[in-house]
Amino acid sequence: MGIRITGTGLFHPEHVITNEELVESLNAYVEKFNQENAEKIAAGEIEARRGSSAEFIEKASGVKARYVVEKEGVLDPNRLRPNLAERSDDEISLQAEWGVIASKQAMENAGVTAEDIDVVILACSNMQRAYPAVAIEIQTALGIQGYAYDMNVACSAATFGLKQAYDAIKSGARRVLLVNVEITSGHTDYRSRDCHFIFGDVATASIIEDTDSKTGFEILDTQLFTQFSNNIRNNFGFLNPSETTNADDKRFRQDGRKVFKEVCPLVAKMITKQLEKNQIEPTNVKRFWLHQANASMNELILKLVVGKAAAEADPDLVPIILDEFANTSSAGVIIALHRTADQVNDGEYGVLCSFGAGYSVGSILVQKRVA
Repeated sequence: MGIRITGTGLFHPEHVITNEELVESLNAYVEKFNQENAEKIAAGEIEARRGSSAEFIEKASGVKARYVVEKEGVLDPNRLRPNLAERSDDEISLQAEWGVIASKQAMENAGVTAEDIDVVILACSNMQRAYPAVAIEIQTALGIQGYAYDMNVACSAATFGLKQAYDAIKSGARRVLLVNVEITSGHTDYRSRDCHFIFGDVATASIIEDTDSKTGFEILDTQLFTQFSNNIRNNFGFLNPSETTNADDKRFRQDGRKVFKEVCPLVAKMITKQLEKNQIEPTNVKRFWLHQANASMNELILKLVVGKAAAEADPDLVPIILDEFANTSSAGVIIALHRTADQVNDGEYGVLCSFGAGYSVGSILVQKRVA
């Protein structure tokens, strides 16, 4: 027997925003802002806003487009955020709705029903509400008994969630449903040249169970690490109404250069030590499913782990999905696994590694097992 990921699911909304569309919206906002604040800008009281280009976005990140929950509101220069209808408490929440769709697909792919699952974990960066837990809403909508809870380790939430699922099964649970629903449009600052292009909206789900009769990815080792940093931050929270503060910090913000410089070697070192611990040569890993934040970050991490020659010899070692999806926070590693799982053969190794605010890093070593 071995604890395996036996099924995954993926859902994304129908609305797509290209880099060109996003830039057109940003530049219209920038022109209006700078005109309306020309005197203050000239006096040095505030800084002029900067426009962008589709070429800059793709070069800086590798992102070409993203799926979004709602398109018109995001692209409206006078709004620059999704325009969503509020739902009553008697209706299923948007986050739970997406989670249910992805979960049903994962359950079908794993060949399990609601009666087979004991635990539901919603692990993501962006929770629709504080309580009751959205995981419990997903659990109830699917008809699952047992227990459910929400957890947040930012972009590392999926790998941290896999560790919690692994531990739950070790403690007696039969199967765990791990759900990652990232509706990132709600926390993206679409006024900012530096981060308006980064994120996309999506939902993923995974079934984790102890089995020797199903094809899946057996979890061989789990490594988690956290270290506090302000370089990626969002101050939105329940104390905000009691504070007299600037609302600009209540959305995603980061110092991208510092994140790149500090996180890449940290992640590479962690993966390398994990492989050494398990006596596996980096060049014997078939796929590295890395967090889908930035193509250049993943390229550097791969070179640090396997060496420049090996990395350049096989560019498919790190599947990239962020060109289509952008950064989907915790869900990115699961999307990459979902899209490329069939590229790994029986007995071959893979690494799921996500990293983000905290800093947090989660690395899961797996081996493909074919029933």
